[in-house]
Amino acid sequence: MSSLASATRVANATAFVKKASSPGSRARASRVSISRRVTAQAFHATPYDGFTFEPIRESQISRAMTSRYFKDLDNHADTDVVIVGAGSAGLAAAYELSKYPDVKVALIEQNVAPGGGSWLGGQLFSSMCIRKPAHQFLDELSIPYEDEGSFVVVKHAALVTSTLLSKVLAAPNIKLFNATAVEDLIVKPDETVPGGKRVAGAVTNWTLVSLNHSTQSCMDPNVIESKVMISSTGHDGPMGASGVKRLARLGMVGESIPGMGALDMNSAEDAIVRGTQEVVPGMILCGMEVAELAGSPRMGPTFGAMYISGFAGAHLALNALQKQSSSSSKTEERDVAHA
Repeated sequence: MSSLASATRVANATAFVKKASSPGSRARASRVSISRRVTAQAFHATPYDGFTFEPIRESQISRAMTSRYFKDLDNHADTDVVIVGAGSAGLAAAYELSKYPDVKVALIEQNVAPGGGSWLGGQLFSSMCIRKPAHQFLDELSIPYEDEGSFVVVKHAALVTSTLLSKVLAAPNIKLFNATAVEDLIVKPDETVPGGKRVAGAVTNWTLVSLNHSTQSCMDPNVIESKVMISSTGHDGPMGASGVKRLARLGMVGESIPGMGALDMNSAEDAIVRGTQEVVPGMILCGMEVAELAGSPRMGPTFGAMYISGFAGAHLALNALQKQSSSSSKTEERDVAHA
């Protein structure tokens, strides 16, 4: 840069500073500053400016939560159906049973967040793929999807799971106990059923307690008696397939279970739905836990079989309840006749 150009820039800068320092300039700058502050305040105004909360005592909040929770425990100490596992199959079973308001249901989930692996598609991808004709329940729930011919794609798996979960939670006949683990089964003798034993409920504990038995002294569990259990605890894992594992240890389904087979989408989903069953009196198996018992293939990132298996499991539970009610009525009639 030439010395002349440099001198010109310095002169211009000096003149600007002098002008900005004049009394008139300072007044104009002050007015501009005030105008800008008023504009900023108006721009940031919201419908919640001045919002205040009602006064509260901390003990009121504590009582509101604990009284309701323990009332729920009391109401569900015995229940018609207990569903163990609130993944895709368990939520589907609960949703189907929500259509029968006279059936009392306790839904138990070891995690804080229900839904299992159905918040995402395969490999942490967003979309959920559902093979036809399982997609029909999406229409029932008004969930949009893209049609790919033999299957449909929902833009985000969380849309399906959150919609299904909202329906379940709103149902008056269903109570979700999340952050709760099932540590064992209640099994009682019953001479009227094959094998002479019936699953009669769940042995429960808070999940954090279940995970820390080895670090603390004995922490005994709680129980929920049920007429029917739907076990939908998924494939093998730290707490997965817990229902069939316990049945195997008790010798009620043989001494060992084969575990799920390798992936084959075409055969896996049909096998899951076909294998949904009352595996022992009082206990219905659905979802991936079916594959653990049967050794059938896993299906990977398609979800139709999970939902259809859950729906089927719900109807098997309804059939079992009806059968028990009919048997109880016949027993009462015999007792009256013999009296």
